[in-house]
Amino acid sequence: MLAQVAGGVGMGSMLAVGALIALELTGSDAWSGAPTTMITLGAALFALPLASLAARHGRRPGLTAGWVLGVLGGTVAIIATMLGTFVFFLVGMVLIGSGTATNLQARHAAADLASERSRGRDLSIVVWATTVGSVLGPNLIAPSGRVAAFLGLPELLGPVLFTTAGFSLGAVLTFVLLRPDPLVTAVAARPRDGGTPQVRLSVLGALRVIGSVPRALLAVAGIVVSHTVMVGVMTMTPVHMSHHGSALTVIGLTISLHIAGMYALSPVVGWLTDRFGRVSMLMTGQVVLVVSAAVAGTAGDDEVLVTVGLVLLGLGWSFGLVSGTALLADSLDAEVRPRAQGVSDLVMNLGGAAGGALSGVALVQVGFGGLNLFAALLTLPVFVLALRAGRARRDRDTRPAPTG
Repeated sequence: MLAQVAGGVGMGSMLAVGALIALELTGSDAWSGAPTTMITLGAALFALPLASLAARHGRRPGLTAGWVLGVLGGTVAIIATMLGTFVFFLVGMVLIGSGTATNLQARHAAADLASERSRGRDLSIVVWATTVGSVLGPNLIAPSGRVAAFLGLPELLGPVLFTTAGFSLGAVLTFVLLRPDPLVTAVAARPRDGGTPQVRLSVLGALRVIGSVPRALLAVAGIVVSHTVMVGVMTMTPVHMSHHGSALTVIGLTISLHIAGMYALSPVVGWLTDRFGRVSMLMTGQVVLVVSAAVAGTAGDDEVLVTVGLVLLGLGWSFGLVSGTALLADSLDAEVRPRAQGVSDLVMNLGGAAGGALSGVALVQVGFGGLNLFAALLTLPVFVLALRAGRARRDRDTRPAPTG
């Protein structure tokens, strides 16, 4: 939880200014979504390697390596901005995506020793720990800018400095304090049934397993859609508000409240997931995402309505991530679960990268309202898969028992 607070500062700080630095380096709105795209693409790129490292050696080295790569990314981004090299800046964003992947994979560490009755609550507590840093990060734009100015750097690099510092602290805390390792402990405590080795699936094998289990497929679809919608709309919100004359402090407050919606109520979401069921809360999240798109998409230059829409966007993401993660863990056997979790994070971040990449183009072509409309339409496949999973479960429950 301590590492999540520190890493959350890094994530929140970068999300607040990435699009603005890109706009300054390129002078084009169409490229302003590229940093978030590269961050989510980096998170996808590092998801499987970090998961594989954890599977071989434990959560502690896997999570520590992810934070360290994020530190390297922050350093590269600072140097690239000083040199005015946009391509080099994007390389830094890809490495910073490792920090995002690490932050997300921490929830699997929370579930390593959890029972099915409390898995939603347990993983949501670690998700919640990100709240403090993530909400604080965007609101550090002004003070971090003064730190950057004191060091002779452009003010927009202040949050990037804080990103690098937050990831550094996350790496130290994880390496020093995550003992005993939860994954190593869980494996050691697993009953030995004849020495059967753990199944090692390829990426395609894991995808086939997920596709063969309707509830697992629903879980992954819900996670991916929730993340794609969130990234796509959130990425262009600072640019939209900037075009309507909003001050940097107001933009920072909006993003921080959005991130609060993502994380602050996650323990409540976890409790609801355990209490009322994974699928019910996953679908609740999709409804909240549609409502958020309606509010933000029709807000125009109303800063309050944009903020309300962004808070609901974060809350819908929280429902999707927590309930989807718990549903995926419940739906698969322990032997295939770790690789499936890594693939789920991979596809989720690829979806986020696509959402971020297309959001800038959508803003230019159809405006902020059109972007939100497209985001709302993305939730439709999740509702279809929920009906399919429900029918499959009813068929299984009503199938007559074999005789003879």
